[in-house]
Amino acid sequence: MNDRQWGPLEIHPSDIGAEATPEALVAHLRSAPVDEQLVANKALVFRGFNVTEDALDGVMDLLLPNRLAYVHGNSPRTKVGKNVYTSTEYPPEFTISMHNELSYASAWPTRLMFFCHTAAATGGATPVVDAELWLNLLDDEVREAYSKGVRYTQNLHDGLGLGKSWQDTFETDKRDEVEAFLDTSGATWKWTGDGLRVSQVRPSTLEHPVTGTEVWFNQSDQFHPASLGDDTAKALAAIMPIEEMPQSVAFADGTPIPDDYVIQVRDRALEAAVDVDWRTGDVLLIDNVLVGHGRRPYTGARRILVAMSD
Repeated sequence: MNDRQWGPLEIHPSDIGAEATPEALVAHLRSAPVDEQLVANKALVFRGFNVTEDALDGVMDLLLPNRLAYVHGNSPRTKVGKNVYTSTEYPPEFTISMHNELSYASAWPTRLMFFCHTAAATGGATPVVDAELWLNLLDDEVREAYSKGVRYTQNLHDGLGLGKSWQDTFETDKRDEVEAFLDTSGATWKWTGDGLRVSQVRPSTLEHPVTGTEVWFNQSDQFHPASLGDDTAKALAAIMPIEEMPQSVAFADGTPIPDDYVIQVRDRALEAAVDVDWRTGDVLLIDNVLVGHGRRPYTGARRILVAMSD
């Protein structure tokens, strides 16, 4: 595989002899072998169909047969519809590193759909990376160190504090519902004086259920303080130990992950990624196991909506 040739398959109205309308896209999706196309190409971009937010439900019903809530998600988002969310609401000047959605959790969506309501004035691409390539780009030493998995820890506050609250994370204010969810997840957890502490061991790689391809599948760099930058990491370390941070990560046995390992994981994926440069009305569908995604910095208004399915 050439490590710079892969990219999402673009599908335009002219490719399928259709009109440039959302209705034409819906009609195409009813008859097209989208499942097979997605596994074969890993990501699809439907461009030029002039999809609007009002027409999005008809598209999502076909692309996402079982739309999921963003339960146990650690990214700040706003729910704007039936299991439809804004993309991660981080300041526009920051890059969001590559990741597979909810790869730190006990269950994750198999596919994600992104919709461009408003393209940024400049920048704002969604980079996507072949997760098999991502794994192969890492040094043998790093892959071996990660081979027994990683341990994620979240400190979710009770409504006031750094990071997300447990209420926002689990989309409920009922403790018994959270406990029932966690009891089936394999996580260890406990209520604290100011919130909830959750810890779970997850694999660092995964095999795709259809292709059998082994891929990089974890979010260790996003949970690790080294990914915050030296100044931010030092500032946090000055006010709290790592085990009290909103989120942290170690190897499965509790051994700290070296800073240079997580920086390698982060940077090699970003360097290998292919940018999806948004145009208003675009729809991007990705296989969440075969493809990692992120966000480039941007200026101006940008509104990307996200939904997911198992």
